[in-house]
Amino acid sequence: MKQYDIVVIGGGPGGYVAAIKAAQLGAKVALVEEHKIGGICLNYGCIPTKTLLKSARVYQDLLESAKFGIDIPGIENATINWENLMGRKDQVVNKIVGGVEQLLKHNKVDVIRGTGQAIDAQTVKVGDETLKAKNLILATGSSVMIPDIEGIQDAIGAGKVIDSTGAIGLKEHPKSITILGGGVISVEFATLFRSLGTEVTVLQRSDKILKNVDEDVRNTMQRHLINEGVNIVTNVTLNKLEGGKVYYTVDGEQKSVESDFVLASLGRKPNLRGFEKLDLKVGKRGVEVSDQMETSVKGVYAVGDMCGKMMLAHVASAEGIVAAEAIMGEQSVIDYRKIPSCIYSFPEVGTIGYTEDEAIEAGFDVGTSTFPLSANGKAMAEGDTTGFVKIVHDKKYGEVIGVHIVASHATDMIAEAAVSMMLEGTIYDIAKTVHPHPTLSEIVMEAAHGAVDKPIHMIKR
Repeated sequence: MKQYDIVVIGGGPGGYVAAIKAAQLGAKVALVEEHKIGGICLNYGCIPTKTLLKSARVYQDLLESAKFGIDIPGIENATINWENLMGRKDQVVNKIVGGVEQLLKHNKVDVIRGTGQAIDAQTVKVGDETLKAKNLILATGSSVMIPDIEGIQDAIGAGKVIDSTGAIGLKEHPKSITILGGGVISVEFATLFRSLGTEVTVLQRSDKILKNVDEDVRNTMQRHLINEGVNIVTNVTLNKLEGGKVYYTVDGEQKSVESDFVLASLGRKPNLRGFEKLDLKVGKRGVEVSDQMETSVKGVYAVGDMCGKMMLAHVASAEGIVAAEAIMGEQSVIDYRKIPSCIYSFPEVGTIGYTEDEAIEAGFDVGTSTFPLSANGKAMAEGDTTGFVKIVHDKKYGEVIGVHIVASHATDMIAEAAVSMMLEGTIYDIAKTVHPHPTLSEIVMEAAHGAVDKPIHMIKR
């Protein structure tokens, strides 16, 4: 029987970060992982999808090279080497996972392979091995939620219905794909496959895609995806599946669409298997935790997707650090309103804080300012002028309470907004901050000028 200060169950972005941080703070730590270090994010989510999206971006840039003054004879015959495209993805994933394994080893974290089962708040069984710990950190993530639709289980068995993991592991380039759902993951895969020439249909049950983002972002992205050839159908009732054929109802009319594959992207659910004996308090979204990520059972902490607060890798990592620090006597909390979210589409989306509608509903005296990419020199030089920066602020003090960006580098640009909001920055602070020229980051400054008075490089009537 091995003794530890902390046993972490789950080696994804929440678990391995918690293990490393706890070890750095002086704890003796074991990390239990039943599959691969890095979890879904590194192996089947964040990293592989972004690697594939880069390949799709390169392909699109090649096809559009003529507009940049570069003529490539026969470029219209450019083809996608699916095997090599997937091979590069695997190489990138393996390199990063190997790097994380080295970090764990360097920080003297014991990695134990197998499925962890909590016997009580201080005991974990991994196969025939028993681990004792003063504290547990649970970080087992989430799984794809499969809707209860007639025929879907048969279609899964036939390999016609896949989840995001299946989508990044396809052996051949699909000619067509139908995506069930219109959330962030759906939009990313719609972008990926459409950019690679696949015929894409998105079936969304509500009246809009990306229903939780700012309305201006949602409308811009939906319009752009349609212009790029993605068939988006909203207000859909899913009836049944027969292999790769989806039967649905829209506006009272029975319709169907058939494709090589159907990607189910209708949400995720927490992985709670193995913790039944702990009798954790579980709410609608997942395991309920305190500000320091402690569950209803003293000495047992939970982080990441299994808590359901924000199912994002960087949130899981932040929560892992909070849990590790709490165990080791340091108190910190996360303000979830100041955590950015990203969509890796073309163009990208970066958002943080309140949407305009949320801010109004919360009772703020709301001011907004929007500056378009079409008025930015760097955006015009790069040929990517679809998008904008929108700042939502409280008129009382000018405090920035939300920023929403649609731009080619939005996922990097949103970090500026995150820092500003963490420091309780104002529109005046951002407007007075000199931004380098020519950059897309100037758009943030211009939007702030527009909030204070008027932007410099746009006529505001």
